[in-house]
Amino acid sequence: MLDTETNTAVRNNADWCSAVLRSHGLGYTFGPRAWRSAGPTPPYYPQAITLRPTATAADVLPAKGVKDSFATLDLAPHGYTELFTAQWIRRAAGPATGDAERVTKPDALAEWQRAWHGRDDEPPDVFRPTLLADPSVSVMAVRDGGRLLGGFALNRTGAVAGVSNLFAADPGDLPRVWAATACGVPLVGYESGGDLDHAMAAGFEPVGPLRVWLHLEA
Repeated sequence: MLDTETNTAVRNNADWCSAVLRSHGLGYTFGPRAWRSAGPTPPYYPQAITLRPTATAADVLPAKGVKDSFATLDLAPHGYTELFTAQWIRRAAGPATGDAERVTKPDALAEWQRAWHGRDDEPPDVFRPTLLADPSVSVMAVRDGGRLLGGFALNRTGAVAGVSNLFAADPGDLPRVWAATACGVPLVGYESGGDLDHAMAAGFEPVGPLRVWLHLEA
């Protein structure tokens, strides 16, 4: 496990969060030790991400949600609850399988977002059509004929791509969706629990821990 691999995954994830914020017309900044949003973020997205293991609580307070990228902070004394822990992951470049197609139209993105949400109620406002025009982002769908099996998002940072928001409408199709992430470049991301098991079965390896903290309003 190399620190450089963890750092690459961390920076790529911050770039992904930046892309999502840009699609909402929201601002952010990259500091020497932490990424910060300019205000509230879309559902599931942090307001601060540590970029260096030397980051301190002062670098991220008073953000409501914090991605502690190196699992080095203790934010409990500041009123935060640990939401979950996970592992950064990486996989060496492999030939593209061609099993995933890029989502390019707003109606296809709406279908993708409903399937990602996985419930009958309206999905949260996360993935907007403006995201499809971002040259660093590819929203990918895996289909069997016309049926949407699952999907994932890719975002480029230099020579690597990050995998995020991977889903399958039927859990039995998860191995096929994970296999479809191969796109000819090294891949990074993060996962936990059973999703981490699927990633490792698809050839990913863990390269370092992270922790997500949430400040619950009184």
